[in-house]
Amino acid sequence: MEKEDLISLQRNVLKLRVEGKYEETIEACFQLLEAGIKLNDPKSILTAHINNAASFYCIGAIEEAFHSIDAYIEYCADNGDEDDRLNGCNVLFLLYEYNKDYQKAKETLERAIELGKELKHFNIVSNAYSNYSMILAIEKDFEGAHIMATKGLAMAKLHEPQTPILEFRVKLNIANALIGLEKMVEAEQLVNEMVNDPILESFIREKTQVHDLYGRFFMQKKMYPEALQAYDKAKELAESYNDRNLLKGILEKRCKLCDLMGDMQRGYKAQQAYIDLLSDLRQHEITMAAVKLGVKHRIATIERQANTDFLTGLYNRSYMETTTDKWLAEAARTSESIVCIALDLDNLKSLNDTYGHIFGDKIIKKIGQACSSQIRSGDLMGRFGGDEFAIILRDLSIEEAYYKAEKLLEAVRSIKIEKDGIYISLTASVGLADNANGNIQTFTELFHQADVALYQAKEDGKNRICILN
Repeated sequence: MEKEDLISLQRNVLKLRVEGKYEETIEACFQLLEAGIKLNDPKSILTAHINNAASFYCIGAIEEAFHSIDAYIEYCADNGDEDDRLNGCNVLFLLYEYNKDYQKAKETLERAIELGKELKHFNIVSNAYSNYSMILAIEKDFEGAHIMATKGLAMAKLHEPQTPILEFRVKLNIANALIGLEKMVEAEQLVNEMVNDPILESFIREKTQVHDLYGRFFMQKKMYPEALQAYDKAKELAESYNDRNLLKGILEKRCKLCDLMGDMQRGYKAQQAYIDLLSDLRQHEITMAAVKLGVKHRIATIERQANTDFLTGLYNRSYMETTTDKWLAEAARTSESIVCIALDLDNLKSLNDTYGHIFGDKIIKKIGQACSSQIRSGDLMGRFGGDEFAIILRDLSIEEAYYKAEKLLEAVRSIKIEKDGIYISLTASVGLADNANGNIQTFTELFHQADVALYQAKEDGKNRICILN
């Protein structure tokens, strides 16, 4: 796969998400993630994680959304730039807002505003102010909500190229704050202007939100028939594009309004519509449970692929380094002994030259299988590269590890592979090193010490074990 293929996959992910095809987006993200991992392309990996997070959020798979955003933030810390960190703030806000953790939501928005201003991404800053206004309105701080929304409008006007829908979305929050402040003359003027804005013909969700807001305006003025008419229109629009979450709020308001009006007949119909929606939502949750089950299986598959060597199925170098570094950091505090065994097949080049690399790969797989059967479940074994393997043993002395290394060499010697009627015997060389009472704290240094001992074993005649002094 080439760089152009990665760019094509990224574009497909973004296209599917913009079209609202969230389940297809998730599948496309997995394809992009696999490709990004294979080619070690940070932008592809980050794009996959963040679009997975947003798509999971939209289908209601919040646990999986958090899983993806955690993966995004962790990877972004070492491989992302400031733009990537800004994108992380935006998605993280959605999750905090969904869980009604408004304090963390506001803290995340504050980071987004600060970083967005530094990068001059005024569209993102504007959205952050709008979302901040929304949170404050939920908390009944309408004065603060109005201030934040006004700042958001100023940021929207700075964005280039000029984007009318960006300004329109901020005005929704301004109008909502004005209604909460009971500044009804200003609110009416703004809402009337927005209801008749031709831009709404291209943005149905915003059109729904305007009529929902219009209903709230009439409710505040106790103009109940007009409020019901506005909510009916909002309901019709929300149903047309199947926005269940927005529709639920609209139906709840219609039921409350019918009670206030004392309209039993319309109230009954409103309640029935609400009950039907709840039933639909329950069915949707069942469907989403099946989707999430498939998603979890897919995530587990991706993680296994990311952590394992394609030839042997053992852990790869990246996973070995990350996990061993954690173990060594703990061992430095607890004085635990950790030993690295570096094992390398003897004379593989000669075997490859004689029988071919496919046969050589078969040998490597056989060695991986034979040696992995000799180590404990809590230890690590991985392929470091070529025909060299690394084994990390916890809570064993160097003497105990030497005994384990002897078992590994016996396992290699017991392998008999037939080729062209000839049985080929195998041997390996081994180097051992420990973490020096906690003084060695990285996999790179520990493996280097074991590798030096392995080199000495090769120099001493192969098919033997050497411990670094």
